[in-house]
Amino acid sequence: MPAPPPQPRRTVAIILLDRVVAVASATRRVLTGRSDVSRATWVAVVSALGVLVATTVSVVVVLRTPEKLAPVTLNPPPSVDQVGTPSAGTPRAHAIPAATTAPASPSGSPAAPPTAGPSTGGPTPSAGTTAPTPAALGAEFAIADAALLSYGASVTISNPGQVPVPQWTLAVTLPRESLRVSQVEGARAVQDGAVWTFVPDGSAGQVPAGASVRVTFRVNGAQVGASPTACTIDGTTCTGMPD
Repeated sequence: MPAPPPQPRRTVAIILLDRVVAVASATRRVLTGRSDVSRATWVAVVSALGVLVATTVSVVVVLRTPEKLAPVTLNPPPSVDQVGTPSAGTPRAHAIPAATTAPASPSGSPAAPPTAGPSTGGPTPSAGTTAPTPAALGAEFAIADAALLSYGASVTISNPGQVPVPQWTLAVTLPRESLRVSQVEGARAVQDGAVWTFVPDGSAGQVPAGASVRVTFRVNGAQVGASPTACTIDGTTCTGMPD
């Protein structure tokens, strides 16, 4: 005789359905054979069978379509550089790159830092350069406007240097103490016996560089023998003195 055809393999879902149907049939026969079953009991049994059937259907659907289930996300295995890292919550230390050093020159000594280019400004004076010093002043004496009992005199003070001279001393010696000086302009005069000393009168008496200032005054007294006997500017003899 030919071998009977192989029976189809029953799956888990089919087995569960068969068991649910068998339980439902047995429960119905038991309850139908009893006359004292109340309506509440029927409702409870039917509800339980409904829950059982729904659960079985859900299981069958899951078993028949497992590809529709949401895949479970698994954490990837730790990488090589994470092995031995501190636990969660502890910040990882960042690697600090080593400080780079300047390349050495061929001779082995460190390379010299770049030097700044030349300045675009004017020439810078060297450390040994000093400010120019004031030059010695010169003075020229002159007599003008002669009268019977007085005469006018002027002294021109010159500065040949490159810087102004704010302070100077002009000394004029008259032949007699009785002679008086008046109408002084360009200076202040002070008498000491026969010597009259003239000093700058504020900023107006400053002698600019390469320029000159003039001091004028009047000598009162008999003109005969009244000419100055000496005149100096900072100790230097004035020019233009009368013989």
